[in-house]
Formats: sequence, C-alpha cells, structure tokens
Amino acid sequence: MTPFHIVLIEPEIPPNTGNIARLCGATGTVLHLVGKLGFSLDDRYLKRAGLDYWPAIDVRRWESFGELQTALPEGRFWLTSKKGTQSYHEVSFRPGDFLVFGKETEGLPEDLLAAHPEQCIRIPIFSPLVRSLNLSTAAGIILYEALRQTERLQ
Repeated sequence: MTPFHIVLIEPEIPPNTGNIARLCGATGTVLHLVGKLGFSLDDRYLKRAGLDYWPAIDVRRWESFGELQTALPEGRFWLTSKKGTQSYHEVSFRPGDFLVFGKETEGLPEDLLAAHPEQCIRIPIFSPLVRSLNLSTAAGIILYEALRQTERLQ
C-alpha cells in the first residue's frame, strides 16, 4: 500500500511535530522535515509528544523543499494555506500524495504558493476572529480526509 506523506517546512514548535509524528506512525504516513527546524530532533518535548512511537515513524530530513521535489519528482504536492482557493475536501487525493504544511508563525512561503495556485488547499475557518488552526490539528484533518477518500479507514 502506497503511503501518504506529510511535509513540514521549517516547523517551530516541538509538541506539534511530535503530535504529527504520532499521527504518521498511527496511519503509516511518511513524515518529511524540511529546512531549518525550530528545535533539535533530540528535544525532550518532541520526544514526549511522540511518546514511545518513534520506532514506528518513517522520518526523513531534507535541506530544502526543492531537494525533496527533485528526489521525488513523481509526487503530487498539496500546499496547505488559508490563502488556498479550494477547500481540502474539494480535491481528489491519491495514495502517495504529499500534504505540505508551513511553519506555525508564517505558513508556507508566498513564492511557493504563487508558483502552484492549483495545488493550494485550505481548511475553512468560519470565525473572522480565528486566523488559523493548530498545525497538528490541520495535519490530522487533511490526512484523514485523504485516507477517507482512498478507502483506507476500513
């Protein structure tokens, strides 16, 4: 079975990455960490958030998003952003898709979003008082929709 991939570009908060790592371990999803991390992979908060699941997680490190794309040119990359024009449930996910998330404080780089507008997806937020969801919550929402669409929730 071809796994999905979660890509975190320059994540900053260890518990978010730890929670996403646990999500990846539970679903057989590959976790890609890209660029400068806001913490050490030895960070105790990161390890605690992932509990004792780290051996079950396929974690891959990349210096840049370009390096990842070059290494896996066949990949379909879905860029998540509140600026996306289509909602995550309006796209058709396929096994092997990459779900890409930006850093907690800034999201994905504007130039990346502008270069691939047809691959930008968003999670609707109904209150004008809330500007974003927590990174690990957003990753869970989109990954489980991809799993649902590909009939992997049996």
